Amino acid sequence: MATSKSARSLKRVESQMRAVRSPDGSLAAQPGKPRYTFTMPAAELNQQFGIPNALTFEDTPGGLVRAVISTAEAEADVYLQGAHVAHWTPRGQKPVLFVSSKSLYAPGKAIRGGVPIIFPWFGNREGGKPGPAHGFARAMLWTVESTRLHDDGRIEITLALKPNDATRGYGFDHFELRFQVKVGATLGMELQVHNNASESLTYEEALHSYFAIADIHQASVTGLEGTTLIDKTDHFIRKVQPDEPVRATKETDQVHLNTTATCVVHDPVWKRKIFVEKTGSNSTVVWNPWIAKTAGMSDMGPDEWQGMICVETANAADNAVTLGTGESHTLTTLIRVG
Repeated sequence: MATSKSARSLKRVESQMRAVRSPDGSLAAQPGKPRYTFTMPAAELNQQFGIPNALTFEDTPGGLVRAVISTAEAEADVYLQGAHVAHWTPRGQKPVLFVSSKSLYAPGKAIRGGVPIIFPWFGNREGGKPGPAHGFARAMLWTVESTRLHDDGRIEITLALKPNDATRGYGFDHFELRFQVKVGATLGMELQVHNNASESLTYEEALHSYFAIADIHQASVTGLEGTTLIDKTDHFIRKVQPDEPVRATKETDQVHLNTTATCVVHDPVWKRKIFVEKTGSNSTVVWNPWIAKTAGMSDMGPDEWQGMICVETANAADNAVTLGTGESHTLTTLIRVG
């Protein structure tokens, strides 16, 4: 029988959390700098949610806490900040997710690589409103709700994010996010958004998956043939993808609209295919920063653009989600290697 360690008393967990304050002692949000976070020692998390010989929590040198998963099927790391899956490698395979060697593992800093969670806006916030690029969810600390060992050996961890002073500073006070990760020979991720407000909630979202590849010049992505896309590198002009794979030959930032198709990353050098299946998603984003943009990124090595490509399960632009009062929406992605 599968075993579960749920949040038996979430109030008790929350009472043990310690607020991390700004130098002036304030918990107030500042535009672009969500500073309201919580920490909980790894030892306490292990007592409540650890799974012997499968899942342990670690305090990292940079001040973050991560769940380290190791089973007969795979290895994975999930950081509580951002509920960020930063590593997944099925046994006998090369790492599937790309993470930059210069990524910052520090409070309030998004990790460059893995699977950042994008919410509640995609890219820069519109209308001159304050807020960091890609929203606040990827740089905030999430709460562990439960862990579980399934009968088939998969490990499941569920994390949650609720409103705090920082999100209220951005105008988001009545939502709940829940993110469930299932680690095994496949990587399953599920993001649920619930609207608690008395009015509708409109938002964008993405699981911004970075995939490790041998050589961007030889890799390609299928599954998006014939789709309408927004080319963010060309004045946001709308184009139609030809009946051929997507290949990055320069900086690439494409939002493919109205597509629910499975995408496949083809890597002929490493002789593998990465399948990205999804539900609850009507957009797919393909991104590679190429040379010039990478040069301006402090958390990316100068040549690392050659070994990664993002294929993101999303709801962005025309496909933004609107929830009525009390409604929920679930986005899922399943990643496997073939």
